[in-house]
This record gives sequence, C-alpha cells and structure tokens, in this order.
Amino acid sequence: MIGLKKYLIAEEKRLKTIKQGVDKRLVEVPEGNLRITSSGKHIQYMHCKEKDGKYQKQGEYLKKEDMPLVRRLAQKSYDQKMKKLVDRRLKQIQIISKEYSEDELELIYTNMNVNRQALVTPVEKTWVQKVADWKAIPYTGKEFEEGAPEIYTKKGERVRSKSEKLIADTLFDLGIEYKYECPIVLKGYGVVYPDFTILSRKTGKEVYWEHDGKMDDPKYSEKAVRKINSYIYNGIIPGDRLMLTFETSNIVLNDRTIKKMIDNFLL
Repeated sequence: MIGLKKYLIAEEKRLKTIKQGVDKRLVEVPEGNLRITSSGKHIQYMHCKEKDGKYQKQGEYLKKEDMPLVRRLAQKSYDQKMKKLVDRRLKQIQIISKEYSEDELELIYTNMNVNRQALVTPVEKTWVQKVADWKAIPYTGKEFEEGAPEIYTKKGERVRSKSEKLIADTLFDLGIEYKYECPIVLKGYGVVYPDFTILSRKTGKEVYWEHDGKMDDPKYSEKAVRKINSYIYNGIIPGDRLMLTFETSNIVLNDRTIKKMIDNFLL
C-alpha cells in the first residue's frame, strides 16, 4: 500500500507518546489490585494484595474515604493492560517498518533487465506506466478570454494567474504530473475545470486542486463556495480528494503553503 510507511511512522510516534505517559504512571503504584462487586445499586471496592505470587480474591473492603486509592488501583490495572498492548504493537510496527518498502512489489519488476521485462507481465502496472496511461487520456481545457494576461509555467503551459504558475512550477520541480483545467462533471452543477488534477500515488485516485484567488470579492467567493459544496455533494471531499487554497488581495499564496499541501496530500 503506497503511503503505508508514513502511517506506520505516525502510529509509532503516537504509541511511543502513550507508552511514555503510561510508564511514568507505573513507576509509583499502590500494591495489589482492585476487585469490584455489586449488589443492586450498591457497589463495593476491595483491595486485594498479592500472596505467593497470586492476587487474593478476598481483600480489604475500601470505604468512601478511600476513593483516591480506588482510582489509583483502577488506573494501575488499566495502565498495565495498556502497556502490554502498546509494547506489543510497537514491536510489530518496528519489525514491519524495518522490512517494508513502499515500492517493493514494483521493484521486483523494475530491477529486472529490460529484456527480461519484455517477457514478463507484472502483477500491477508500475507507477510510471500508470501515470503515462493517465496522461495519455486526451481532454480539452477551458479557453482563455481575449486580452487575458499571458502567464506561462516552466512546462510552457499557459495559466490564468501567478499563483497558479507558482503551484504548477512547484509540482513540476517535484516531478509530479498534473493536468491543468481538465474538465469533470459535477452532478447538480455541471462541467467544472479544476485548476489542477493530479493522480495521487498514495491512493491511485485523482485529486483535484482548486485555488480560489479572490475570496474578498463577494460574487467570486459565493461562486467558489457553491462549487466547493457541489464537489462535496458529488463525494469529492476536502481533505480527501479535494485540495483547496485561498487568497485575497491582502493575503497571497506562498510556496510554503503550496509545499505543505503537496507534502500532506501527494507525497
């Protein structure tokens, strides 16, 4: 699964944080464990201590004023179980992370001699092949109005704004293929031309990037919100398959924001 490595690293970090807190609490814990019994609405707490390596079933009944000890004993039991599970999961994740490579299946094919590759049908197309097939699908973008400023990207492709050029050039520099203003149909809205359509290596699905650059213009912002809602109604959800950046006349898009979006969604 492409992108699994990042999730494994994030989960390892989360579990290590949990382990740190649990280990700290387990340094000083009361002796014994807690047994809880109930009769109707009446709950009784019993402090059971260890004898001959085993906890006794019968212990000392705890009173109302002993509730701080009751809570500490309950927390101790919870933390011990949590520690056991977290330690096991950390060990499993570390083993998988050490052995796992994002492109290990693809490498079996790509590391072969080209003459041998010609004789083999891989179980999956390589990422390069998938992107090539995707790029080969023809489309007709939106036309430019007469008199519109001529702004060109590093690829020599015409775009509508300096911000779009900044996004396009960053994608280009990172070797990420994209389609500019490739039309899609949103049910209930009609044809839209996402600023950028990108094939996500993480999911293998198309991701759409809309940059709304005049959000301080009421008419423009209303139209932008309507379009975003239409994406959502069509199952294209921001944070999943829809990337959104915004701009006003006073707050402009910068490369730091663009790189953060790319790192989160596409790398």
